[in-house]
Amino acid sequence: MDQFEDALVIDLLPSSEMIIYLKDPSHLVARVTAGDPGRWVVIDEVQKVPALLDEVHHLIERHGYRKIVLCGSSARKLRHGAANLLAGRAITRRLYPFTFRELNENISVASALRYGLLPLSCLADTNDQKEAFLKSYVHTYLTEEIKAEGLVRNVGAFSRFLDIAALSAGTQPNISSLARDAGIGRDTVASYFEIFEDTLLGSWLPAYRPRAKIREVTKPKFFWFDAGVLNAAASAFEQPMPQDWSGVLLEHWIHHELKAHIDYNRLRGSLGFWRTPSGTEVDFIWWYGKTAVGIEVKSADTFRRSYLRGLKSLKESFELHGAYVVYRGDDVLSYDDIKVLPVKEFIRRLNSGDIIPGTVK
Repeated sequence: MDQFEDALVIDLLPSSEMIIYLKDPSHLVARVTAGDPGRWVVIDEVQKVPALLDEVHHLIERHGYRKIVLCGSSARKLRHGAANLLAGRAITRRLYPFTFRELNENISVASALRYGLLPLSCLADTNDQKEAFLKSYVHTYLTEEIKAEGLVRNVGAFSRFLDIAALSAGTQPNISSLARDAGIGRDTVASYFEIFEDTLLGSWLPAYRPRAKIREVTKPKFFWFDAGVLNAAASAFEQPMPQDWSGVLLEHWIHHELKAHIDYNRLRGSLGFWRTPSGTEVDFIWWYGKTAVGIEVKSADTFRRSYLRGLKSLKESFELHGAYVVYRGDDVLSYDDIKVLPVKEFIRRLNSGDIIPGTVK
């Protein structure tokens, strides 16, 4: 953020500031053009005043401004409110929670899985403070992002859905089953998942669908953006969780590191998963053309040869650039060109460019 040190920062989170621009969006042009034309302009929570995008368009086209940064925690009001999305005039970048590299690798696996990687969680002094922040985050999401902005009519139904969706994280959700458990309609469940995406709470992981002899499952999986927030939403700080929950959390962390690495380094290719109707699965697969990398994630301290089954099946059908098992043990192993790596070692190699082909900054 050093390049934004002297920027004009307009924060729309305080209601007093937001009201100014709601009443008169053109105030933005007057304020920006009164200052140094060479400095950066940063507008935070821009989704709260969608009309400002027209003024930004005006600044770009009529006044030649190019150093404008628009930040926000939700795209829903922009996408669904006929806002000016500045097509062809703006570049979209996604900011993720902290990565392992940004924390200088100074975080334990256990802490990353339980408390996640949001800055205010990572930087809190005690575990109680971390939990309190994450619980508050989920509550704020419900009360402010959802209720205050009128994204849903029935906050109670959405709250029930939130609980159930948290427990099905990292899976291929059954919309009918979720609707039945939450006591709402299928169309409502589908719209709630759209809200999850638009407010950046999570994203879909598509199935890998190459032309191959084996028939693949094509239904996507849904991943939350942070393991700590997922724990808070699933009430994991109050109740014991299912036995496989640590595996769900580890998959979410690896998913986060993969997505952030690909986006931050602007790597080509796609990220997905592979599964056949018989149940053979590989948790993650990155591919670009005919080049592919398979990654299996296991939350176990001891390696078992059975962990190789999915990757071996994938290798029989496709030529892989690399195949990896990520686990919570300490030993680096190799079996028939499949590398078995501890969690931190895998992320180190990912960040150094050894896992996914491409240029790393």
